[in-house]
Amino acid sequence: MNFLGYKRIKFFSISFLFLIPLFSGIASAHCPLCVMGAGAAAAGAVWLGVSKIVVALFIGAFAMSMGMWFSRIVKKKYIPFQKSLIILLIFLTTVLPLLPLFRAVGPLYLSFIGEYGTTYAVNYSLYTSILGGLFVFIAPSISNKISNSRGKTIPFQGVLITFAMLIIGGVLLQILA
Repeated sequence: MNFLGYKRIKFFSISFLFLIPLFSGIASAHCPLCVMGAGAAAAGAVWLGVSKIVVALFIGAFAMSMGMWFSRIVKKKYIPFQKSLIILLIFLTTVLPLLPLFRAVGPLYLSFIGEYGTTYAVNYSLYTSILGGLFVFIAPSISNKISNSRGKTIPFQGVLITFAMLIIGGVLLQILA
């Protein structure tokens, strides 16, 4: 594909993303505008020089929040594990196409395999994307446990817990990377 064709595809893709909020219904915790903002923040972070594995952490969180939002749109249950499958499908279709842009491959040395050990090439971005998705997935249960132990919630408790987990994880990954 030539450069001009790539620019057209990029333009139409970005244009389509900006039209999604115009046709969406009532905004909830994971609205399309919030999800688009998270994606734009990830792109801005790479431009500013944040490590690719940290960006992949936030891309994974973005993909999981989008999957959780889309899974609530379908009200009628058609197949077993429908919500889980929708979340997984949205997560994979968001993360996998973006992996070539945020690829960070490094070694994983396993000393106990073979006579001298074995080294494997590991895509760190894939694993940090999964970690970011797990942070978003477990944050509501952590928030519920805190609410049950305290007997009340603080305003935006779920969002604060999610952001705290992502920021702490991101800072640790940035320092270690």
